[in-house]
Amino acid sequence: MIVDAQALGSREALPVAEAALRGGADCIQWRDKAGCDRDFLSAACALRRLTRRFRRLLVVNDRIAVALLCGADAVHLGQEDLPLKRARAWVGRKLLIGRSTHSLAQARQAQREGADYVGVGPVFSTPTKPDYRPAGLSLLGQVQKALRIPWVAIGGIDLKTLPAVLSAGASRVAVVRAVCQAPDPQRAARAFQKALDHHLRTQGES
Repeated sequence: MIVDAQALGSREALPVAEAALRGGADCIQWRDKAGCDRDFLSAACALRRLTRRFRRLLVVNDRIAVALLCGADAVHLGQEDLPLKRARAWVGRKLLIGRSTHSLAQARQAQREGADYVGVGPVFSTPTKPDYRPAGLSLLGQVQKALRIPWVAIGGIDLKTLPAVLSAGASRVAVVRAVCQAPDPQRAARAFQKALDHHLRTQGES
């Protein structure tokens, strides 16, 4: 789950993240495109303590220095962020490195350059990525066949669209508004986790 400062509105990051973890989220990604480094670091450290308590992963968006300082598990980089080769030279194996990708070519390139995982999308239109056209469901099937590294579908995914996303080839999803803005974030996260568990279980039985 991505805890996005702008998507939270008047809510605080920590209680929403804790609710999502109690609902079964296995990873928290902290994203704040507008916040200053000091506040971003403070929130990241608090989220690190929380995810350690739940024995879950913490991913920091964009800011490599903050990811290292707070002891995150991974840093997630966009297409306009530091090249993967430079990022790897900086962090070594202290952090996993993810890359946002918006096409099959970008996903393949990220894999070649050593990304540990990629985000694929936006699958559907989303206000968190207003400058990107939706990639659509067809990209998910292409990525499933082409990549050896883990990948995560992202962008406009909610409980209504989740079945189509899973049927298209995804087995991991990242959501923002569907949990951040849900009336009950814990209940929303639990619903996603149940749907994913059911999908993986039925896939294993087929």
